[in-house]
Amino acid sequence: MTRYGFLSTYPPTRCGLATFTEALAGALGGHGTRDATIVRVLDSPIERPAPTVVGRIPATRELIAGDAVSVAASVRVLEECDVAIVQHEYGIYGGRDGDEVVTLLRMLGTPTIVVLHTVLSAPTRNQRAVLESVCESAAAVVVMTENARDILMRTYRVTPMKVRVIPHGVPVQHAASEPRRNSTKRVLTWGLISPGKGLEWGIRAIAELGELASPVEYVIAGQTHPKVLALEGERYREALQRLIADLGLDDTITMDDRYLDAAQLADLVTTADVVLLPYDSRDQATSGVLVEAIAAGVPVVATGFPHAVELLGGGAGLIARHGDPESMAAAIRSIVETEETARRMHEAALRDAHDSSWPVVGERYRELADRIAEARAA
Repeated sequence: MTRYGFLSTYPPTRCGLATFTEALAGALGGHGTRDATIVRVLDSPIERPAPTVVGRIPATRELIAGDAVSVAASVRVLEECDVAIVQHEYGIYGGRDGDEVVTLLRMLGTPTIVVLHTVLSAPTRNQRAVLESVCESAAAVVVMTENARDILMRTYRVTPMKVRVIPHGVPVQHAASEPRRNSTKRVLTWGLISPGKGLEWGIRAIAELGELASPVEYVIAGQTHPKVLALEGERYREALQRLIADLGLDDTITMDDRYLDAAQLADLVTTADVVLLPYDSRDQATSGVLVEAIAAGVPVVATGFPHAVELLGGGAGLIARHGDPESMAAAIRSIVETEETARRMHEAALRDAHDSSWPVVGERYRELADRIAEARAA
């Protein structure tokens, strides 16, 4: 039986990587594994311990940014595992562009699977150096889309044989049955709120839809990202609320500032006619919101970031231009005004999501980890 170590943000931290790692640990825990070890990445020490989660999987250690003692302690804990699964995102580790993780990986004797959540097409020199060093230390490198793999091979010096494409997992219970047929059409955006999410463009797009036969409501669900809240407070949310008021959309747009658990989120997604992702980023290689929307069978309108272009190519949604509310409004209009269009997108989404459930994705990670562990033993 394989003992897994995980290096990542982790609940109760609220972010996409934390949710991803919790779900992956749970999926792997269903394959006869021994207890897993979580090394939880933090900006600073905290008082309370992380709670026990799926099965017998506890968070047992904390890696603190800028703390060399915690680096050494984290290495010791991960050395007790057969395989370490490391989530990489520039913003979660200490140092310039998160380069403190490079030191940890070089110290670590346990073979690692590094999961890349961001693969920049135009990195700075230091960002490129950090990612190349992370990949050099890994036994295997996982990206979640073919587009991310292409960028990685084209832009960075990485051993091609190390790289695997494994999609972002989605909860099984998110599968929906049929598109909604309510008189009021609901557009939904969810996730942690921060500048760069393009929500101002989504709000302006809704202002373009006043002439529709069926009224449209827009729900923006999510708390402000904790790091944004610490640095800027609620400045971005308050600016969005002023924009809503200035456009006279107070009765049309709702900003729900709750952090929804998995069951609450599943219930909310089933009420949506369209999921809108108006993101400003042109480099986003992975979007958990996108894959969960597709898994729920909800038509998606997204700007042309790489993950959206790849996943929506099969007909599950439409691509709108960045920073262009008229383009977003036109895409939303084409979905909500024609039931046949919504039905075709619903069916395409469920087809595309078939191989992305967490049990299936977990099995692919398990097979990869087993091959790495066997190669090390040999």
